[in-house]
Amino acid sequence: MGAVGAATAMALLARARIFELTLVNRNRARAKGVATDMRYGAPLSGPITVTDGDYGDLAGAAAVIVTAGINEKAGGATDRSDPAGRLRLLGANIKVYEEIVPPIVAAAPDAVIVVATDPPDPLVDIARRLASHERVMGTGTYLDSLRFRVHLAQRLGLSAASVEAYVVGEHGTSSVFLWSLVKVGGRSIAKIVAERDIPFDDFRRAVERDVRYANISIIEGIGASQYGIGVVTARLAEAIVADERAVFPVGSHIARFGVALSLPSVVGHNGVLDVLTPDMSDEEIRSLEQSAEKLRDALAKYPTAG
Repeated sequence: MGAVGAATAMALLARARIFELTLVNRNRARAKGVATDMRYGAPLSGPITVTDGDYGDLAGAAAVIVTAGINEKAGGATDRSDPAGRLRLLGANIKVYEEIVPPIVAAAPDAVIVVATDPPDPLVDIARRLASHERVMGTGTYLDSLRFRVHLAQRLGLSAASVEAYVVGEHGTSSVFLWSLVKVGGRSIAKIVAERDIPFDDFRRAVERDVRYANISIIEGIGASQYGIGVVTARLAEAIVADERAVFPVGSHIARFGVALSLPSVVGHNGVLDVLTPDMSDEEIRSLEQSAEKLRDALAKYPTAG
């Protein structure tokens, strides 16, 4: 029930598409306080029950969202020039996961585990090892993709809802922007930018910079990046609970790469049901392979973890 956990819980309450929400925190008093505060607003939402609890109260859960861990500000991952980025938090957050994933699995062995802690990609693999099952997925590049759409739309004077754009790979400094697949109304972004006499390379660099370091800009303002990821995580929980089989760019273990990373994926009751590899350019494929290599190298530093 830190910044991301509380934001996710609030998004679930506001969206009102689930019926039971249990909040667990190492300090039970905080979980109780957040749950109590939220319950007072619940009558204005849908029929949702919000309670505080312990691991045992997760029994029967369809999804367990893990937001615990050291965040970017506390973990010193807010330097735009640091190539490690969020991966700097991995060692500390592996220890957190080693403490909390086993009791989650003991209480809710059939639940999908949703990793929202940074860095989510390698922590998906850590959680898989600890859980001894494949129903583990991460928020991955879902938020990056939304940020990509927002910054494209702002520059073009459009609604972000009308922009189709994906970021894949690592949720971090090696993320891959699939420019070859960006479409608005079925038209390629390159043609739209050219028609407006905007230098494409400058446009591309500016958008990627804004998206890649959006989290740091947010942290500089409010201390934690929480609301966007809260809404994203809530949306994934909804898709799992309702078995929607909707497609999102989320993280899961990809055998081809030997590591967890994000690709457009079908999400339903058992988590990631299928992975849809996009038709990427040669440059994008190489970048994705480099992103996977970076994630493999990060995990290799902790061979006994999990």
